Amino acid sequence: MFTIRLAYNTDIPTLQKLIAVSVRGLSNGYYSAKQIESSIKYIFGVDTQLLADETYYVIEAKNIIIACGGWSKRKTLYGGDQHKNTADPLLDPKTDAARIRAFFVDPAWARQGIGKMLIQHCETEAMNHDFTAMELGATLPGEPLYKAMGYKSISNITVDMLDGEKLEVIKMRKEFIPK
Repeated sequence: MFTIRLAYNTDIPTLQKLIAVSVRGLSNGYYSAKQIESSIKYIFGVDTQLLADETYYVIEAKNIIIACGGWSKRKTLYGGDQHKNTADPLLDPKTDAARIRAFFVDPAWARQGIGKMLIQHCETEAMNHDFTAMELGATLPGEPLYKAMGYKSISNITVDMLDGEKLEVIKMRKEFIPK
């Protein structure tokens, strides 16, 4: 029923639309309307470095992209291209945790196990690249899923956006059990 595949540059327009729909549809009740719109403008979007690294995926149902997300071997914890303004150095799997990055699900497909399936795929890929832990910046609506999957809260981060709005994000971590 669902297919996971690498995301491609040709997917970017579809992904940008999906991200906006996901943030607007799943953030109500957690963030204000102003925070939601500011986060779409200043934080959430496609990180093209993930596409270049071939660590960003989409989930399709009947050839329609319904979710996206990935993992990263780079330092950035969250945010799309519009949020990054410096180099994004590689992490060392011996000392650093890989990152879960940029997870978005179409609200019509939420709470059906799609996010979990994609997280498990990313964890497996990170382990295949010798990482022993994952870290992420969870939004408030995403935090329950990550907790259910074994991620522990490390700290709260307040992200200042250029228009004065602020967004609460939770830094989380999961250690992999050695095989």
